[in-house]
Amino acid sequence: MSRATLIDLLYLFSATTFLLALKGLGSPKRARLGNFTAAFGMTVAVVATFFRQEGGHNLRHIPLMILGMAIGFIIAVPAARFVKMTAMPQLVAIFNGVGGGAAALVSLTEFIHIKSTHPATYVTLEVLLGVLIGTFSFSGSAIAYIKLQELITGRPITYPGQQVINALFGVASLVLIVVILVNGSESLLWVLLILSFILGAAFVLPIGGADVPVLISLLNSFTGLAVAASGFTLGSNLLIVAGTLVGASGIFLTRLMSKAMGRSLSNVLFSAFGSVVTASGGEGGADARPVRSGSPEDIGVLLGIASSVVIIPGYGLAVAQGQHVLRELGELLEAKGIEVSYAIHPVAGRMPGHMNVLLAEANVPYEQLKEMDEANSELTTADVALVVGANDTVNPAASDDKNSPIYGMPIIHADLAENVVFLKRSMRPGFAGIENELLYNPKTTLVFGDAKDTLTKMVAAVKAN
Repeated sequence: MSRATLIDLLYLFSATTFLLALKGLGSPKRARLGNFTAAFGMTVAVVATFFRQEGGHNLRHIPLMILGMAIGFIIAVPAARFVKMTAMPQLVAIFNGVGGGAAALVSLTEFIHIKSTHPATYVTLEVLLGVLIGTFSFSGSAIAYIKLQELITGRPITYPGQQVINALFGVASLVLIVVILVNGSESLLWVLLILSFILGAAFVLPIGGADVPVLISLLNSFTGLAVAASGFTLGSNLLIVAGTLVGASGIFLTRLMSKAMGRSLSNVLFSAFGSVVTASGGEGGADARPVRSGSPEDIGVLLGIASSVVIIPGYGLAVAQGQHVLRELGELLEAKGIEVSYAIHPVAGRMPGHMNVLLAEANVPYEQLKEMDEANSELTTADVALVVGANDTVNPAASDDKNSPIYGMPIIHADLAENVVFLKRSMRPGFAGIENELLYNPKTTLVFGDAKDTLTKMVAAVKAN
């Protein structure tokens, strides 16, 4: 067997592991194994690449390649190891952007390398698309990171004629690609790079915090397409397969997330959703509507006499880092013979699967995690719906108020339970910036304060009864 054949077989093995990894990532129970499977497959592919020959010659600049990998290792491992769960979306965004930027750099250098060889038009087109999509993904992901890190406002940033200007940048980029295809101008390639960078940033700025999960999925898809373009440029079947898998799964997830929000993708991307806060945002005052509030000790007693409790987590739980205390509370209730489950909304948190990962970190049994439809059926017979740091995903306006901007969004119907307990820091609205009528429902009891502290006091109350 020749070296080339062996390497192709190893690449085929790696591509197979990527498919198996995607299958595993479709279930919280198999997600960790799926992640390790993909990592192992990629390791095999990287090692095989070092023995690949191009034009009968071995790879050059191997010391530089190893140095680059070492630098990446030194940066990535601590960043991934010590990142807080609340900052996981930022990490995903910036790592995704780095992937897009790397694909753009590969296409850029390849264009300079092949310019004098008069390649076929389609080869040049592959390179230019890699530059456009990769740079777009890089700058867009960078802005997403800055928004999530709250270095700038998470609210949509808009200005008059923004969509028209963005469209002009997009058209100008496509025109540049055509011109470069005709005359092969290297200087115009740099102009394309700059336009792509501006377009990516301008595309993300008007997207609000409520739509960040969809944005992350879409940018991930763009990075996959850029990697696939690099694969065509370099003649690497493995990059083509890997990039296409990422691109296809990313756009599929984007559509699922849009559906879970009850909105079209165009509405998510171009409506500047979440720009208006309709609630007072205050914590009292002359115009404040009355709510029923309680103490953690009161709720501990209520939970202790319930027969079934459905816990609905949200981003506030991640902010408070209260997942471990929440798991302890669930175990205490189960020890008393109380049925406990966790209702997971597809867009809870700030990225797809955020709540699943958060609860898995706390070793909450996978069997207790219920998807939205199943959770809603259980809520009809639940004694208590315990909402911890969620808001928009349980807002009845999505189904009751046709004038609400979230009308049509599928929600977890916490209001179906006999009692609703809402753990919140204050009366401020969620990402969508709209008031939640569930807070004023007669069956709702609010407990104000940090979720972790509140849950700790509830645990003590349950133990005492």
